[in-house]
Amino acid sequence: MNRPIVRKLSIILLALTSLSSCSWTSDYEQLPSANYDHRIKSLVLHYTAIDYQKSVQVLVEPKGLSSHYLVPESGDPSYPYDDLKVLQLVDERERAWHAGDSYWQGRTDLNDHSIGIEIVNVPQCEWDNQSTASRAEHGENRLCIFPDFDPQQIEKVIELAQQILARHPDIHPTAVVGHSDIAPTRKNDPGPRFPWYQLYQQGVGAWYEQDTLSRYWREFNQQPVNTGLLQAALRAYGYGVTETGVYDETTASTVAAFQMHFLPWQVDGKADSQTAAAVFALLERYFPERLEPLWQRYQSENKAEQQVAELPQPRGQIDVLLPEPEAQRSTREWVNDKAAFKSYAKRGRLILETDQPVTAEIEVNGQLLNIATPLQPGKTYDYSLQRRTRDGINQLFVRKVEPADAQVHVRVPYPQLVDNTAAYAKRFAAVDELIEQDVANGFPGAVLLVIKDGEIIKHSAYGYAKRYDTQGNKLAQPTPMTTDTLFDIASNTKAFATSMAMMQLVDRGLLDVNQPIYHYLPEYRGDGREARLVKDLLQHQSGYAPQVHFFDPDNKLGKRFFSQTKAKTEQLMLTAVPFDVGVGVQTTYSDTNFMLLGTIIERITGMPLDQYTEQNIYTPLGLHDTLFNPLEKGREAHEIAATELLGNTRGGRIDFPNIRQYTLQGEVHDEKAFYAMQGIAGHAGLFSTAADMAVLMQSLLNGGGYGNVHLFDSSIMDAFTKPHENARTFGMGWRRAADGQLRWHFGPYASHLAFGHTGWTGTATVIDPALDLGIVLLTNARHTPIEADGDAYEFVGKQFESGNYGSIMTGVYEAVLGLD
Repeated sequence: MNRPIVRKLSIILLALTSLSSCSWTSDYEQLPSANYDHRIKSLVLHYTAIDYQKSVQVLVEPKGLSSHYLVPESGDPSYPYDDLKVLQLVDERERAWHAGDSYWQGRTDLNDHSIGIEIVNVPQCEWDNQSTASRAEHGENRLCIFPDFDPQQIEKVIELAQQILARHPDIHPTAVVGHSDIAPTRKNDPGPRFPWYQLYQQGVGAWYEQDTLSRYWREFNQQPVNTGLLQAALRAYGYGVTETGVYDETTASTVAAFQMHFLPWQVDGKADSQTAAAVFALLERYFPERLEPLWQRYQSENKAEQQVAELPQPRGQIDVLLPEPEAQRSTREWVNDKAAFKSYAKRGRLILETDQPVTAEIEVNGQLLNIATPLQPGKTYDYSLQRRTRDGINQLFVRKVEPADAQVHVRVPYPQLVDNTAAYAKRFAAVDELIEQDVANGFPGAVLLVIKDGEIIKHSAYGYAKRYDTQGNKLAQPTPMTTDTLFDIASNTKAFATSMAMMQLVDRGLLDVNQPIYHYLPEYRGDGREARLVKDLLQHQSGYAPQVHFFDPDNKLGKRFFSQTKAKTEQLMLTAVPFDVGVGVQTTYSDTNFMLLGTIIERITGMPLDQYTEQNIYTPLGLHDTLFNPLEKGREAHEIAATELLGNTRGGRIDFPNIRQYTLQGEVHDEKAFYAMQGIAGHAGLFSTAADMAVLMQSLLNGGGYGNVHLFDSSIMDAFTKPHENARTFGMGWRRAADGQLRWHFGPYASHLAFGHTGWTGTATVIDPALDLGIVLLTNARHTPIEADGDAYEFVGKQFESGNYGSIMTGVYEAVLGLD
């Protein structure tokens, strides 16, 4: 070993010994206070990851790190002594630099109030950067070989730790920790081979009772602990994890650190029932007062989840037992046993079931129905109402049921669309001529669908799904547009994915738009974030700028905001993206708002946004062409309308890392959605067809459902689509016609109730409840060459009337209203 280093170390140790023997005296008169405690609160154990000689260089030489003690290991060739010695490097009363950025039990920067012991032990770790770019200490792409600790060395550590605990009585057993416990995203020492249980048996540190662990384990096997509660429990014990409800990289690293300490035989970073049981068992033993609210929460959350799971979803617009039970009956006799439902003349069904023989008298619009007498249990009766119904609101009245204590299960499905395009073929000649002329002049293509009074009265395709090559030349064999072509509907995603999902979550009691955002995203705090409500995002009143170019390192906010991974993008949105103005000061249409709303949906449901919407909205409605990332879900590019010709380059004018330079067809065009959110975002990413969009629009015209599928109550739809008091063109997630203020989108004839949305790729929707009218115009207007005008440029497709919505919407209204 380097002799000067050994000599310097000996001098340091001698000085420290002399210092520790000094007697501190003063001439001040003593008046001891009872209000104090000891500075040292934690004992932190490390491994050096290097041999003894290198450890001395790092921990003793200037400009390095330090620790209070260094414990060598037997057999280390660089160790110069015959017997193991514990070396004190820094006096316990002084601050050593061993913990770094750290957190434990409410304290940060543990250098200030901890003692550190470095233990010579050399693991071997490497990363596989081919599988993932993560450099997490506990990432799946990291492989570490941890050697066993020297038994003689551990005896020295135990003896030293016992002495330290005797000198510092404020070190609680749970505050004897590893470096990985206090900094789990940065450190994994002293590793899974460190014998924590052996230390515990010698009175050093904490451990759980096996019987207690087994009890919680059996409980959690039956009903798992959710992510948010596990995060809260880990924090209650001491870890620095924030409750977010998302099992992110930080949480996985924290769980892995916990497992290395308390479950070293299964260090996988996955929160199974045994891991959760160990956390709860430790809390029961050492912090029972902290456990109690967590246990109550576990029980209440399980109960709530069971209630939500058991709560039957309505099937159709009426799904009730009549006559109503006595406790629910009104003293206003005429209001009982009646219900209103929407239908169209000569349409509608009534479905009846009973659990005992029943004789019933049921009226629709004042006419007595001819139903079976008696109704028999175990049978489903499905009656046509075509001779009783009318357009609009219809009345159902269960006038009499016998015996007196019996009830009838009554269901009325929502109206479903029927095709009546043939009857209206000539009505839209002017609209057809306009779009066809645009196509003849170079516009790529479009699909137009119109629904009126529950009927599809127009459904036509024009032009081409793919017309140009990457250089803007017309293809020799362009792909024709069909009525089944899928489109990137761009910001219509905000309305038909994010907003409809939030409407459904409100209906199910899982979301309150008047809650602060941090209620659902706990890390959304600081710089005024606490003042923002969920509805501020929905109404574009939050104060965010229109967008952040996360995908580009040269974005306006700087390289810190460069992200092409969803996890980092969400972290930036939650903690760093600044506001342009104060909350509610002005309305600024912002993609950031809806990116955050998509994250809220994922937090509440525990499902990715695409999975939630596809499983809970689209698939129940029978919509198999409405989805995110279609190319990853079995669809072919030729089924989908193409967008920009040369990727996201604007004809070679723009460049950033990983930019696409091919014609986009089946990949979301929006750069933030594609690069920064992997194709699934609350503001863009949804693909659909006109036919599927028609079903979604009819669901809204029905007041929140279609056929037997109930999405949400009509009152919720009204709340989301009503105008904001200070910005009448905005609802919650929807744009509004606002008496002609948005004529460029809705045209001049839309009623004051009309709402819808547009999409940058060339898509527009209109839902007008006053006229029972829905319009969807899907175009691939951006699938055209780009014309330059100095430094400015424009997609040729946006120079056509078909690509700018208003004229087409005007023509549709004129055809429907007979104004042509």
